[in-house]
Amino acid sequence: MKQLYRVLPIMLSVGLFGCSNSTTQESVNANAANDNKDNFVSQLPATAPVIKVATTGTMPPFSFQDDYGNMQGIDIDSIRAIGEEQGFRVEFYKETWQNMFDSVASGGRDLAISGISYKDDRAEKYDLSDTYFFNPSSIMYAKSNVKINGIEDLQGMHVAAMEGSKQDDQLKAMGKYSQMTTESTAFLLFEDLMQGKVDVILHDLPILQYTAKNHPEHKVTIVPYEGEDNPSAQQVILMAKGNAKLIKTINEGITKLKEKGKFKEIEQKWLGGTAPATSNTTTQQTNKGA
Repeated sequence: MKQLYRVLPIMLSVGLFGCSNSTTQESVNANAANDNKDNFVSQLPATAPVIKVATTGTMPPFSFQDDYGNMQGIDIDSIRAIGEEQGFRVEFYKETWQNMFDSVASGGRDLAISGISYKDDRAEKYDLSDTYFFNPSSIMYAKSNVKINGIEDLQGMHVAAMEGSKQDDQLKAMGKYSQMTTESTAFLLFEDLMQGKVDVILHDLPILQYTAKNHPEHKVTIVPYEGEDNPSAQQVILMAKGNAKLIKTINEGITKLKEKGKFKEIEQKWLGGTAPATSNTTTQQTNKGA
């Protein structure tokens, strides 16, 4: 059963965005910050329409849970900010990575947000929002006797990526590694690397930086290999095909918040303390296209 976080008693609101068959929705308890660390307080009236948001809750710094089970992270703050700007509240449903896509396609959720990068096949199957965050693919490795400058240097290595991710696709397209492993979460990838099961892992740069920052006992090197001109290095919000009103609402919100510098503010909140190079983590700024 899917889990709903921070729920109020059921109240009626009109489904303005057309993704749900029911006009009865459960609204997020955006004001229940008295006994936990989530201090987000919505300025919208309780009668505002509600959007059902699918997210993994296992992908820091984009989407993860605090000690009280509340969703937090870059993407949680981003969709809340878009909602405040555009007049809708949000409620979060924790999904696995694949179920997140399936629940949007089936209409069970209105949108998905959890470190989702642009991919051509996603654009064919879903409506994707305008981009709101630069999120380049990157390589992490721990061995000190090797030098990796980009994905082309992984020939003959045991590589690993998250199943269904853009890095998974990129590795399969390259096809020059000795062996490939996939995992369901970033932490499992990191465990495989630290236990010596794989030579390198590939994931999004902010995820690898955040993971390294929170495990300073391990010395690693992180190598980004996508530039900002690469479409797959851009992060998007995913919706079902054909919901023109919702995609327009989301894109309008993204445009307004970019102009206000809100996404930069959110990025600073979650990544401002993540230095690109520390005594434990080296980040090579190669920025090569993939």
